[in-house]
Amino acid sequence: MSNDKLLTEIDDLGRATLTLNRPELHNAFDDSLIAGMTEALQKFAADPRVRLVRLTATGKSFSAGADLGWMRRMADYSREENLADAMALAELLRTLNDLPKPTVALVQGAVFGGGVGLVAACDLVLATPRASFCLSEVKLGLIPATISPYVVAAIGPRAARRYFLTAERFDVESALRMGLVHEIVAAEDLDREADRLTRLLLQNGPQAMAAAKQLVADVAWRPVDEDLLADTAERIAAARASDEGREGLGAFLEKRRPNWAVEKD
Repeated sequence: MSNDKLLTEIDDLGRATLTLNRPELHNAFDDSLIAGMTEALQKFAADPRVRLVRLTATGKSFSAGADLGWMRRMADYSREENLADAMALAELLRTLNDLPKPTVALVQGAVFGGGVGLVAACDLVLATPRASFCLSEVKLGLIPATISPYVVAAIGPRAARRYFLTAERFDVESALRMGLVHEIVAAEDLDREADRLTRLLLQNGPQAMAAAKQLVADVAWRPVDEDLLADTAERIAAARASDEGREGLGAFLEKRRPNWAVEKD
């Protein structure tokens, strides 16, 4: 599936790529792009060929956040229309965050507003030295509401207080220190490092990665009590007894590759 604003691709290894393709507008998104991204991600989630998803963008910016034309239209919306519009973005972010497959963002340039939410909702983030970030909503008399659960989870409440309130731009080194970015990669090496990282993911059990991703969401900030001990014990017991768990342990003991692993270059 592809259109002028959004490009999608699935390669022979099962790596799906979702590319924002509005370079002339710094990959700002509007209601149609939000709907297209949500639909594409839902299809990737349901497609057994897809092992992981890469989120990329064309041009010098990753995403400028909300499109100005869209924002002008929203100014004339009723409260009900505004609520429905906001829920569409919230659903996109939840779909990306909860995707049962690894997601990798490749950030090559500036990221503003809602674009920061897209980055924060991905599992792994590679960024070039040119990348910069800004939660600019308060400059417009707005707030980073729908993206807040993912941004706060990524950078923590203390840093969120600063950057939500100041709307100041911060560089990729600051993003790395706060946890929004996992690795800084030279622009000319971004594709090569993404290939290396995604090939690592392709060595891992697909069901195990989905369960591990859900595990993080379910145990974060929970007290270590009897309920949590029982929950985590149940999860590992189920994993050991699963077909994938048996195959993985069998392959390790037999010194062979498990049946899901892609051969390394």
